[in-house]
Amino acid sequence: MDKIRHLASLQALQALVEVADTGSFTQAAQTLCLTQSAVSRKIQQLESHFGLPMFVRNSRHVRLTPEGEQVLATARTILAQLKTLEDRLAPQKRPFRIRMHVSLAVRWLLPKLSEFYRSHPDVLLSIETVATEVVEPAIDSDAYILYLPAPSADADCLTLFEEALVPVCAPGLASPTRPLQSVEDLVGFALLHRSADKHDWAQWLAANDGKPLENYRHIPFNLDELALDAAARGLGVAMTDLTLAVESIERGVLVIPFGPPLKTRGIYALNLQPSAASHPACRLIMQWFARQTERLPHELR
Repeated sequence: MDKIRHLASLQALQALVEVADTGSFTQAAQTLCLTQSAVSRKIQQLESHFGLPMFVRNSRHVRLTPEGEQVLATARTILAQLKTLEDRLAPQKRPFRIRMHVSLAVRWLLPKLSEFYRSHPDVLLSIETVATEVVEPAIDSDAYILYLPAPSADADCLTLFEEALVPVCAPGLASPTRPLQSVEDLVGFALLHRSADKHDWAQWLAANDGKPLENYRHIPFNLDELALDAAARGLGVAMTDLTLAVESIERGVLVIPFGPPLKTRGIYALNLQPSAASHPACRLIMQWFARQTERLPHELR
């Protein structure tokens, strides 16, 4: 049959995009809810259709051929255009998609979602979380929340809260024989870090006349969520943003042993993608997020 009449299938193009993005047939199969052999067959269909290999395969990884790169670029364009058309024709049928760091979702947004759905029961939010330090916008997201080292003047960037670093620990961590009342007492406890670079503790100690980092014992993590849970379990003292810790502080799970919050000029901001404009609930959702900026912890007002 003439290839003009027999076009490559959308499922095969989706498989190509997923394999290219993940570098793995196995991971692509998991994302597409297919078996690995099914994904392989779809790639083989593309290769048969074009009469060219899409990937160079070896035991460790897969790599696109030059021809595969060309097909991939067209596949991305086709799928993006179809998604845009779908959102424009039936935006009310899909949730408003927000991408953010997992710790921000768990520590800041999740406690607020009950109130959101009570106020807006007909609006759905789809929360996609990432564990990487930088939150990259995705083509299928309407908005994303990321950390910026300084305020932004972008009109599509809504500042949710300013970063303010505080030390936190379990209420019973200190004892009469091992007090925790000042910066000097920190040498007797492990410092818990939310990132491998230990930057937050270094910044806070420098601002509070603490000792250099090499004078302390350290337990590093790669997430606020892990560092705060470790602090609540009595492993040491974590350095985190006050807004992310405030619910645990209010519940008595964590306490601030001493010191005022250190404002760093960093912000957490909600940024809109072009696709957001087509969603009928976009303005309502932005208004709700704007109201959350009015509910900051007392220490940040």
